Amino acid sequence: MKSKSKSKSSSTTTTTAKPPDGGVIYSFPPLYDLAFGYRDYADEVDFLLRLHDEHSGTDAVAGVAGAAAGGEERRSSSSSTPLRLLELAAGPARHSLAALMGHPKARIDAITAMDISVDMVDYGTRNADVELGSHAGDDGGEYDGGGGSGRRDDFNYVRGDMRRVGDYANDGETFDGAWLLLGSMQHLLTNDDAIACLTSTHSVMKHGGTLIIELPHPRETFRMGECTTNGWTVPLVEGGTVDDDDDDDDGGDGDGEGEYGELRIVWGEEGDIFDPVTQIRQFSIGLELKVNDIDDIPKDDEDTSLLLSRMKADGRTNVREIVPLRLYTMQEIDALARVAGFELVAKYGALEEDVSIDDEDEAYRMVCVLRKK
Repeated sequence: MKSKSKSKSSSTTTTTAKPPDGGVIYSFPPLYDLAFGYRDYADEVDFLLRLHDEHSGTDAVAGVAGAAAGGEERRSSSSSTPLRLLELAAGPARHSLAALMGHPKARIDAITAMDISVDMVDYGTRNADVELGSHAGDDGGEYDGGGGSGRRDDFNYVRGDMRRVGDYANDGETFDGAWLLLGSMQHLLTNDDAIACLTSTHSVMKHGGTLIIELPHPRETFRMGECTTNGWTVPLVEGGTVDDDDDDDDGGDGDGEGEYGELRIVWGEEGDIFDPVTQIRQFSIGLELKVNDIDDIPKDDEDTSLLLSRMKADGRTNVREIVPLRLYTMQEIDALARVAGFELVAKYGALEEDVSIDDEDEAYRMVCVLRKK
């Protein structure tokens, strides 16, 4: 599944910040996790790490001079130095978990994830317990593995507001790099909110560190004359989901074997209100889970009870919410970054190396690499 995120980049209309509890949609992490399960987190993490290696550095001028002299550009955090990373508005923290499962401690020392939703923090923490292996024993002994990678102690998930990152960092803790992905910066509706987030993140980063932001492509801003309906379907099968590359109504491209239902996602509707002055869209978001037979639902974890608690007799769980989201332009990101002490050093049209921000066919996201000055 490759093209789904093309249909979910949009914006909204009030001047209130993200609700203190993270909102209704974010209080059902299993549904949210399923909705975005099409993304290849391992490949995206590899790209994020390459971006950091390429663009981090303590002295860009010295790097250019060194390259001209036949040497290599100086970096504050090279691939030979284990990285300490921060994922903001992390949700299920899939990028953090993929990074720790896919890379040794010699590459990634530790990751801290942060989200304002207590439900997301709890969900991501439980996933880490399962996927990263158990904590080390009190006696400092070996990990027992726990079916994971044995890196549970290298992951920390804290509940916090991304506008005040420094409030939650340990004394003196700094990070080599930070990620703000999946359009999460759109929850920062005002310039004050955005500057607070960037400035606070800047305060906990090492000099030359990178902050990588993923947002909808700016062309979305200039197509907001009329709001359109975007959506996709995720067929559910035991042990995972069936890939579905098309936004059609056939329920997927699998042969139906092992399927016990589907998750339909609406990410914006025609009736949404868009304010061109604030660049905020009142975004209609809906997650509808439908199972063929309630008895067929795999009941192998505690998240199942959450889904069943909202499920009707016909096997449907429906969660809907209006979420205000802001559309950002490249010029705004550049200006806000400068105010906060960053510089914009690279931009891409997707979390893929060969997709230019200017590619009219392939660029559906705006990926900005900021470096701390």
